[in-house]
Amino acid sequence: MSREGVEHALRARADERDRISGDLLDLESHTTYQLLKGAALRGATERRWAATQESLVRLWGLNDAYRAVLRDAEQIRATRSRLSTEQLAELTELLAGASVLLRAAAKPVEQRSLLPQADERLTLDDAVTQMDAAFQDVTSALNDIDAQWNTLLPRLDAADAELRRIRELERDLGESAAGLGALEAELKRMRTAVVQDPLGAAVEPDLDRVARLVAASLAELELAIVVKQEYARRRENLEAALDRVRAAESEARLAHGAVVVKIALPPQAQPRSKVDALTGALDALDVSAETWVLRAKRLSELENDATRAAEQALATAKALYGLVGRRDELRGRLGACQAMAVRKGMAEDPAATGLFARARALLWSAPCDLTKAAVAVEDYQRAIHGGTS
Repeated sequence: MSREGVEHALRARADERDRISGDLLDLESHTTYQLLKGAALRGATERRWAATQESLVRLWGLNDAYRAVLRDAEQIRATRSRLSTEQLAELTELLAGASVLLRAAAKPVEQRSLLPQADERLTLDDAVTQMDAAFQDVTSALNDIDAQWNTLLPRLDAADAELRRIRELERDLGESAAGLGALEAELKRMRTAVVQDPLGAAVEPDLDRVARLVAASLAELELAIVVKQEYARRRENLEAALDRVRAAESEARLAHGAVVVKIALPPQAQPRSKVDALTGALDALDVSAETWVLRAKRLSELENDATRAAEQALATAKALYGLVGRRDELRGRLGACQAMAVRKGMAEDPAATGLFARARALLWSAPCDLTKAAVAVEDYQRAIHGGTS
């Protein structure tokens, strides 16, 4: 190598060494790397990290040998301002030749041979290439382990936080949530598995299930707290809701009484009251010895039942009055068909006249059979139109 070539190679190698040193320092300070150094691993993670340790040993061994060559080269260059031919030859060998000496690693006795173990000689470029391969192997393991920890540990933390919140709510209520101890034990077991063997811990299905149960238990207790704090007010509101049910059911009964004399109704059309059952359920709730969690559920159910009962009663009244409107609509259709029969000269037609009389008799009878009346009007309309509706 020329003097200029040596100078250029030394500068490039110095930059390369600094960059590699920075990467190795970043590796050592990596959070997952620090955690794994002292972790009690097991299973797939223990096997993966053991294999990674071999790559780490080789990485540091290569780095030490690589830096030693560069130190030798820099010392030669520093001896004098103008290099001799011999020094250029020596530097050329260091910078371009197989100058990196990697001593044969000591092996466990069960892996040894009585034959001498050959040392390995590499160029600087070869050493960097092998360092990079070892570095990639280490970072690949770190990334895989880190990905599992970053996915599962926050979810475990969130479930644990919800469990702590549940314990606080239990103290406020003076009650205990059912099955919470088993959930705590499952979460502890899963955390141990994830911490010690993130690559082999197949906990996601169980974690999904436990997280749902914990969230449901927390929601129940939060609702129970709200109900306990607002019970008196919500009970008053429920009493008012029951009054609305009574009013709606009264309206339905009045509608039935007014309509049943005009329209023929089946027995099942008689409105049935739900307010007595709802009132009894509310009275039972006041003297219940149940937990606030169960009382909260029953109170919410009663509120929903009262709302539905009022809506159904009002819908029944509307439907009953609608039957009278349906009768009036059929009467109007019959009158319109009669007028059309006159225009078509069919007013005296015996068949049409008979159909008209039957329809009219049904529509003006009390109570009116709407089903038969609708068929009679349809028959008369079909006759007026020549057999088509």
